[in-house]
Amino acid sequence: MKNKYIYVGDGIRLDVFLVEKTGLSRNYIKTLNDENHISVNGKSVKAGYNLKQGDEVEIEEKPIEQISAKAEDIPLNIVYEDDDLLVINKQVGLVVHPCATTKSHTLVNALLYHIKNLSTINGVLRPGIVHRLDKDTGGLMLVAKTDFAHKILSNQLKDKTLNREYKALIKGRIKEDFVVEGYLGRNPKNREQMALVDEKNGKYSKTIFTVDKVFDHYTLLNCKLTTGRTHQIRAHLKSINHPIVGDKLYGGLDPNIKTNGQLLFAYKIQFIHPRTHELKEFQVPLEENFQKIINNFVV
Repeated sequence: MKNKYIYVGDGIRLDVFLVEKTGLSRNYIKTLNDENHISVNGKSVKAGYNLKQGDEVEIEEKPIEQISAKAEDIPLNIVYEDDDLLVINKQVGLVVHPCATTKSHTLVNALLYHIKNLSTINGVLRPGIVHRLDKDTGGLMLVAKTDFAHKILSNQLKDKTLNREYKALIKGRIKEDFVVEGYLGRNPKNREQMALVDEKNGKYSKTIFTVDKVFDHYTLLNCKLTTGRTHQIRAHLKSINHPIVGDKLYGGLDPNIKTNGQLLFAYKIQFIHPRTHELKEFQVPLEENFQKIINNFVV
């Protein structure tokens, strides 16, 4: 069934407008839009597109394929586990949870196989997931077993008492520590990317970078998040023209270095245990291929 609407007003997001007009859920509208069942003036746009006076919106309601998460015997590298939570070392190449483009073989599928109880706060597709890592970023992640732990750990993310640090190998030489901050939002020139934008179109972001090692043509950085936006470290480094090596999306491909994705690794995590109130800190060595690449460089 197709419906058409003419927008009259001073500006509103497409998805918000359609929620008001149709009564459908925002998630359902986003899925319809991702599958090209929504257009504005005959063209596909993002769900967050800001409508203008006189825009013609067409929506075709379609049954959406239901995605479910099933247990799969995928190896998990568990660094720490107790009754409330897990700390895992996610392998490079593993998507965190099922979605429209990846319906199986994710971290969630592995968790469902290995772990009896997971928190329910994020629903059936993201049980236990407190925070995420990109598919091609490996390293430490927190997983909640109980709703009690999940709520407290999520609050620690917001109030910055849950700290995460990464190692990144970037193109070019940088000799001094630095900070990148600003409003991060969708890149208007490439909607797959995030970029520094004006306050109206983004959310505040800040990353603290310290120099670990300087090589002939590359630099190894320690990256500390003070906010946790999508693609934050990758977009911040792209903004200063020093993309992460191997990062195809942000211009980091290098013919001299073969990688399975961006050389970004979450090596350290620190948080306050939700039940015991102990300060917990875990560190893991760099992913094997990442370490081998660095070992071949001359300082």
